[in-house]
Amino acid sequence: MDITAASAGPFVAGDSNPGTVRTTPGGVGRNIAHNLSLLGDEVSLVTVFGSDGFGKMLRSHCRSAGIDLSLSQTVSGARNACFVSVGGPDGELLGGVADMAVTGLMTPEWLEERIDSINGFDAVVADTNLPADTLSALVACCEPPLYIDAVSSAKASRLRQALVTRSLRSDRIFALKCNRLEAESLGLWGPDALDGAYSSRVQRLYISLGSGGVLVREDDFSEQLPSLPVTGIVNTTGAGDAMFAGIVHAGPASSATAAARFGLECARCSMLSPEAVNEDIKKLKYE
Repeated sequence: MDITAASAGPFVAGDSNPGTVRTTPGGVGRNIAHNLSLLGDEVSLVTVFGSDGFGKMLRSHCRSAGIDLSLSQTVSGARNACFVSVGGPDGELLGGVADMAVTGLMTPEWLEERIDSINGFDAVVADTNLPADTLSALVACCEPPLYIDAVSSAKASRLRQALVTRSLRSDRIFALKCNRLEAESLGLWGPDALDGAYSSRVQRLYISLGSGGVLVREDDFSEQLPSLPVTGIVNTTGAGDAMFAGIVHAGPASSATAAARFGLECARCSMLSPEAVNEDIKKLKYE
């Protein structure tokens, strides 16, 4: 759950500031699942909810969005994952606190109980909020095309264990989406890049460059696609999640470039809404 506070005037530290506070469903994996459901896909969210009010709100919202929760778990006494941010009147982030302790309950043993069901889907999407051992176990055991969102440079390090230490088929991680900093932290970009890492362990690599678009790499092919022009940007939060949802929706049969182009369309749509997920994305059709 995202709690977003914005001061109406210059922020005064150590004092109460007039402003606005909004509470909205969030989370990278949940945002991607919501976007995929709006695009018309049958979606199941596999996660852990807290038993508090936020957990109840999120479960209700997911069900209303058509997201199946039969493989998820609600843990009695646990706090639901929550992020609180404080910003100034210009939208600049002044600080925030992330309470993600509940994600640590998704252990390899927790995953093992669900992996047979997970392997029955056409595609699997994961993010690096999973503990490192669980993420490595998923990479090793996942049979459908596996898409992973790196989330942040700090959390992306949890994926390095799977990239470096495991012997993987070239298609084990079908697609990885990250930004430049996250790619560098994984050794997929820059002077410390692992030799052939993206071609031998990640089949398709999508590096988000913000306003610069997205760099697509597959085997020896690479292409940078420019971002699409947007008039009247309202909010950029969730644009990367929408882009990745578009890439997943396009499917493995689509070329990496065609999937990225549709992902950029989804990102543009996302930025036209104050919410992290724009309901209008359901109007987009992948050709």
